[in-house]
Amino acid sequence: MAGHPDAPHLPRSAPIEAYGKGGFVFDTMSHKGSLLCLPDAIWAWPVTRPEDIDRASLARVFTGASGIDSLIIGTGISVWLPPNDLREALRRVHVGIDAMQTGAAIRTYNIMIGERRRVAAALIAVP
Repeated sequence: MAGHPDAPHLPRSAPIEAYGKGGFVFDTMSHKGSLLCLPDAIWAWPVTRPEDIDRASLARVFTGASGIDSLIIGTGISVWLPPNDLREALRRVHVGIDAMQTGAAIRTYNIMIGERRRVAAALIAVP
């Protein structure tokens, strides 16, 4: 299932157990590269730097917006402010956005899914 580009790595949400060395560990799986974690699935995400985060890279978030209240963006080791047009586009579909370095984003995401909140996370892998 995970080998097909249209198939998620995991067909549900899960806490991120570890990160670093260019990848993540969740639900006893490891993944090299960035991740897009939605309430119903975890997907590989081709983004490697914050400047590449846009409506196209977040298409799955916009498609699933009716089931998402908050989007946490992990910006790797960089500090990045989402552009106003992206903030506005997400606001129009009632999704709040918060960007922070990936480590803090993972901690926030794990707390929020532990509270059963309707949260998504777009996480850029860190070395």
